[in-house]
Amino acid sequence: MIWSVPVDLKQIHDLGRDYPWPRPDCCLRCRNWRLWGHGFVTRYFDGFADGLLLKCFRCPHCGCVITLRPESHFPRIRSSKETIRTHLSHRLDTGRWPPSSLSRSRLRHWLAHLRRHIQARLTSTWRLGVMAGFERLLTLGLVPVARPI
Repeated sequence: MIWSVPVDLKQIHDLGRDYPWPRPDCCLRCRNWRLWGHGFVTRYFDGFADGLLLKCFRCPHCGCVITLRPESHFPRIRSSKETIRTHLSHRLDTGRWPPSSLSRSRLRHWLAHLRRHIQARLTSTWRLGVMAGFERLLTLGLVPVARPI
């Protein structure tokens, strides 16, 4: 299970295992008050050559493993939400991708997945625009640029 928390990726990079991670009050699945530290997991983010260590906790009652993740990023996506939003809006406004170190194929995948999610989740008659669909999917708790299932 992923728990999004406000953190600074630069500090996580600099401090490594010594970063002061917040501790959940209870298990996110069963609400048990006891949680054990369960080590660290390496995750990769744009702007960092090496993987960053993210803290994990484990519930002894139900066995759920909780991984803390920056709230500025979607699960399983390396780029920040703001980077994704900026690149997509620039493309939709100008018809061109902004100059960036990100690969064009990744950018095209985001746009294609977003359009598929809008069509599948918001109905095929959605006429408010792609970026409005992005924001609406966010309010529904979905990852707008994730690969559709």
